[in-house]
Order: sequence, then structure tokens, then C-alpha cells
Amino acid sequence: MKLATFETRDHVARIGVVLPAQQRVVGLSDAFLAHHGTVLPAFADMLALMRSGPRALDAAFELMARAHGDEPFVYTFDSVRLLAPVPIPEQIRDFSTFDLHMQQAGAAIARLRADRRGGDQVALPEPQDIVLPPVYYEQPIYYKANRLNVIGHEHDVRWPRRARLLDYEAELGVYIGRTGRDIDSRNARQHIFGFTIFNDFSARDLQEHEMEGPFGPAKGKDFDTGNAMGPWIVTADEIEDPYDLTVTVRVNGEQWSHGSTKDMRYSFERMIEHVSADETLHVGEFLGSGTVGSGSGLELNRWIKDGDMIEIEVEKIGVLRNRVVAHPDEH
Repeated sequence: MKLATFETRDHVARIGVVLPAQQRVVGLSDAFLAHHGTVLPAFADMLALMRSGPRALDAAFELMARAHGDEPFVYTFDSVRLLAPVPIPEQIRDFSTFDLHMQQAGAAIARLRADRRGGDQVALPEPQDIVLPPVYYEQPIYYKANRLNVIGHEHDVRWPRRARLLDYEAELGVYIGRTGRDIDSRNARQHIFGFTIFNDFSARDLQEHEMEGPFGPAKGKDFDTGNAMGPWIVTADEIEDPYDLTVTVRVNGEQWSHGSTKDMRYSFERMIEHVSADETLHVGEFLGSGTVGSGSGLELNRWIKDGDMIEIEVEKIGVLRNRVVAHPDEH
């Protein structure tokens, strides 16, 4: 199933099953009330659905199958606004798992730092010259993002007022659907609730400067609207192999980036094993794959501008679309 959180014209947030071919979404709480005469707490929001387990998914599937398309609880796409699938995730951990991105980004950062020094004549490295740290090959590496800065499909991204170089980052992500600790990677798949698209917007000039610390990213990543997710969740049973999905980025309709999840060094199962070591992983947490190779403007030395529309398409999931907006009084 494809599951979405959406807002109707009465500004009430609901969750529903998406019917892409019909361009409709079935509101689960209202559908259950119509068919059973009572309210099901599992349909209060997406976190409640996740925590309620397989029985709630079975109930959602039943309601989807019974919908004819003309009921008052079935909404057309043009009558709703999609929110992030989980508007406030329990946690966000974003990994780096694509060697090509790490090497190309490393060379690009060297170029940015040379520009900041005034364009000195020091020979700049090529991507193949970038030596990644040993820890990258020993374990999955990640940082924790601000879970309160999440937006959904077709929401505007507010350009940070101190940033000159705003960038997109094309990623695949998973939501955790089962709590666990010390999870073996061989059993980790059962902890994945579903998949979505993640655009980890980054203020590259701020990020480049602050990470000279050295420390993890902060204001280069943490700004309102900086984490775009959506357009919906595709449940784990719908994607047999998430490690062979094509990822495409278009800016104003022009293709800029093209990559594949087949190049991930670490699987989500391995990430789950690593994160859950001596630490409980909770339902509703989000894990990002990291940026696919060539999946950012930084790597291409192409930069988005005020008003640009960025679309990330991931095979078997859909398209996540966001526009960046620099307000005159803030940029």
C-alpha cells in the first residue's frame, strides 16, 4: 500500500491509502467510521498506525478494497494537500552510504574552500584522489537531523537567509515499524515499515565552513523546512528489492542528476543493526540512505536558485516535488 498524511480544505490532518491511478486518497478514519460506526484509534495519525502493527494495516487494506471512489471519505488529489508522511518523526538519522557521492563531494568541498581563500593556485583533488576515512568502511556513519524541520510534497523550502549556496540531496529513506534493540541485520527487514523519498536540503557554504571544526553538520542542515519527505510511504511488502531503484532529479523539468540505490555500501538492514546496538530503535524513527552518487548540485557544480522547482523521482515510489523560495527580507 501507499499511505499518506494529508490535509483537507478544513485544515484537518488525516491519514489515508493512496490510489495513484485514480488520483484519489481514501481517508481511513472516516472510512472506518462509515463502515463500522465507530472510531479506530490506529487511524488517528501515521504514528498510531505504525504502532498498531499488522492488524491496522489489514484494516486499511480492507477499507481500500471496499472503496468505490465516490464516497465522502475519498478525496481527489486536487482537493488535498499532502503533508510529510510522518510530520514529526520520532528521530531522523541520515547516513552516508554512497562512495561516489562521498568522493565527488569531497573534491567539490576542496573547490569551495579554495574559492573562499580567493581562488589560490593549490592543485585541487579529483574525486578519485579523495581518500575516505577508515571508519567509513568499518561501519555505517550518520548524523542526527532536526526532526521538527520536516515538510512534505509540494511544500516550499525557505532559503536560509545567511546561505548563498543552497543544494538538494536525493535520498531513499525508511521508517521503522517495530521497536527493537540489538537487532541482527538478518532479522532487520521485519523492522522496516516502509519507504519514502528524502530531500536533505543543505546550505553548502555554511556547512563547509562549520565542518572545519571538525564536527558534524549543524546550521548547514538545520533550518526550517530543510527536510522534505514524501510524497507518501510505500509499505515494505511492496518493494521486494530496495537496492536496485533508479533515482532521478529534475530542476525546473531539466534532468540534473541520475543514480541508483544499487550503489549503497550498506543496506538499511545493516544500518538498523548498527543503530540498535545497545540502543532501542523506536517505531516512527527515520533512516536516510545518504545522497546517491551525483545526487546533489554540489557534485555537479550546478546550483539551484530562488524559485527553482526540484523533483526527486525514485522508482516504485513516486515523485517528491519542492520549490525553493528566498523571501526578499530574508535573503
